[in-house]
Amino acid sequence: MNDIIQNFEREQMRVDIPHFKTGDTIKVYAKIKEGDKERIQVFQGFVIRKRKGTTGSTFTVRKVSYGIGVERVFPLHSPTIEKIEVISKGKVRRGRLYFMRKLKGKAARIKEKRT
Repeated sequence: MNDIIQNFEREQMRVDIPHFKTGDTIKVYAKIKEGDKERIQVFQGFVIRKRKGTTGSTFTVRKVSYGIGVERVFPLHSPTIEKIEVISKGKVRRGRLYFMRKLKGKAARIKEKRT
């Protein structure tokens, strides 16, 4: 029974998702349905959390819009996500960046990883 569930979850997982980690700045192209119309909305920010798993894995993206912090949780393998672009790799030492919620201005920057 457990093998059947694992095989079904493996079939539902997406393979077109790029590799990104906590601290990376990404653009998420999400499908938004308004009435009978559908459009794509871009949400750009840095990843403060990535929850691992199979089909239930999620990631949280944070951005500051007009001085107000906005966070959004995306299911990783959701069909509502059109695509994900990695803008820059961040250099962080934590797996969860919840402390960034309290920081403002220059203190809220993440160093870029040099390659």
